[in-house]
Amino acid sequence: MVRWFKPFVFLACLGPLARLGWKAYMGRLGANPIEVITHSTGDWILIFLLVTLSITPLRKLTGQLWLIRYRRMFGLFAFFYAVLHFITYIWLDKFFDLHEMWADVSKRRFITVGFTGFVLLIPLALTSTTGWIRRLGGKRWQALHRLIYVSAIAGVIHYWWLVKADVSKPQQYAFVLSVLLGYRVVAWLVRRNRERKAASVLADRAEVAEG
Repeated sequence: MVRWFKPFVFLACLGPLARLGWKAYMGRLGANPIEVITHSTGDWILIFLLVTLSITPLRKLTGQLWLIRYRRMFGLFAFFYAVLHFITYIWLDKFFDLHEMWADVSKRRFITVGFTGFVLLIPLALTSTTGWIRRLGGKRWQALHRLIYVSAIAGVIHYWWLVKADVSKPQQYAFVLSVLLGYRVVAWLVRRNRERKAASVLADRAEVAEG
């Protein structure tokens, strides 16, 4: 059932792009279509990043192991919308003016942190295959893919600094991200405490055996 459901999830993930395309075709992108496209793709980057980060907690809390099948897909869609977001900026907004883009990156901090978040997603997308997991090894692959935390934080900061006045929406993203990262910190502390207790029990048994 999960296998058959996956194509529908894939098509649903393309829904935001289809909606943008339809609005563009119907001339409903408003007075500033570039801004609409930029904000829409930016929102979906964060949404897919947060959905990707929610898979592990949901899987562990609910015991639904099949959820892990969708984590890679959601992560790649986050990168897909990040590419669209970046293309909108360099093509529709800046018309490939490298000098102006470099000035933006160096002088406007929200663009600097946003560009950083995008760059960090590139190695994650490139190494998302099973083959790369084998090449890098499980531990190194996991360490590399923890960059998604930094990218998500950079994305939220980028949005927060961009809007300046009404920060209600980036605050919502920041809250969800804090919960997801907080869960991981708590889970790590619990696991570390268990490992210490297990090591202590083994050490005590070794002392008893030697005695």
